[in-house]
Amino acid sequence: MMQYINNATLPCTIAMLLFGAVVGSFLNACIYRLPRGISLLNPRRSFCPSCDRSLRWFENIPVLSWLGLLGRCLGCRERISPRYPFIELLTALLFAVLWWKWGWPLAVVYAVFFALLIAATFIDFDFFIIPDSITIGGVGAGVVLSTLVPYLHGVNSWWMGALASLGGASVGFCVLWMVVELGKVAFGRKRHSFDEALDFAWQRDGESAVIIVGEDSLAWEEIFSRESDRLVVTGEFVLEGICEEAEESNGADNSAAANNVISSLIFFHDRVVCGDKEIALETLESVTGKVSEITIPREAMGFGDVKFLAAIGAFLGWHAILFVIFAASVVGCFAALAGMFISRDKAGVRVPFGPFLALGAVLWVLWGHGLRLLS
Repeated sequence: MMQYINNATLPCTIAMLLFGAVVGSFLNACIYRLPRGISLLNPRRSFCPSCDRSLRWFENIPVLSWLGLLGRCLGCRERISPRYPFIELLTALLFAVLWWKWGWPLAVVYAVFFALLIAATFIDFDFFIIPDSITIGGVGAGVVLSTLVPYLHGVNSWWMGALASLGGASVGFCVLWMVVELGKVAFGRKRHSFDEALDFAWQRDGESAVIIVGEDSLAWEEIFSRESDRLVVTGEFVLEGICEEAEESNGADNSAAANNVISSLIFFHDRVVCGDKEIALETLESVTGKVSEITIPREAMGFGDVKFLAAIGAFLGWHAILFVIFAASVVGCFAALAGMFISRDKAGVRVPFGPFLALGAVLWVLWGHGLRLLS
């Protein structure tokens, strides 16, 4: 049976610190490339995001290069975000703490887990998404590592480790999926009424579209998370640019409705309903008019968070799930309130939930295991 050693000597801890800084540099590349669809293998070398110049070896030393270059690119002299050395330092410190607390081999397993958490956190902050390569890949990594190191779940046999990991992933997925579905029922629509009617436009933008209400605009794909979602607008609207084929297929009544002022429209992701008629959005060029009330579909949280909690459960087991959700909810509420206060716009604050799930997982790894013993 594999030996579990808490060998928290200073040289080993320093080595883990340096290794964490290198991993943090790699995570910076993941955070930049994955949500933009850029391969981690091509280009192989790191590059400046401003001028696309490939970095030389001495420009890519974790933390030290940023300090030596005074936070600017050596080529174009554009400022390099201080977040790059921050992530390298954060990863280094967390890896060192893991080694000091757990030793071999748990510290290595948890280091893989923490790397996934860090990448997911900063991608979610930037794009409000967590890529499947992190969530689904995290579930796979959790199951494999739990099989190799079953003591991760407090058991000794490989099959019990795999079973505990799969159980944790299932519980994490199901619990948060239920929260998402219940949240959709309770808070799935946001209604805005305006004292004075605002300009409204739905405009085609390539294969997508954009919706404009007053001075605000929103990409079409950001509104709809599922086929059943619908956007309801009330006011006075005119549909423009319906192709002849659509007019013939929908009939003369529909064509007449499209050329007159319409008081209410129901948008789905691929069509718009006016009265008892449906018009495919691909046949429209624009919808313009004045809006007095709009009801926007919304989710309690993204489905990526559901898969993310499944990945967390695969590493930590079902015991950790409720703790992680509770800690994430408490910290997330305070963060949302702080965001409302700072922005002074209570309706417009968006707070990603993934980073708070990650924080809850970190707290469990470092301090929460005692709660499992009490359960």
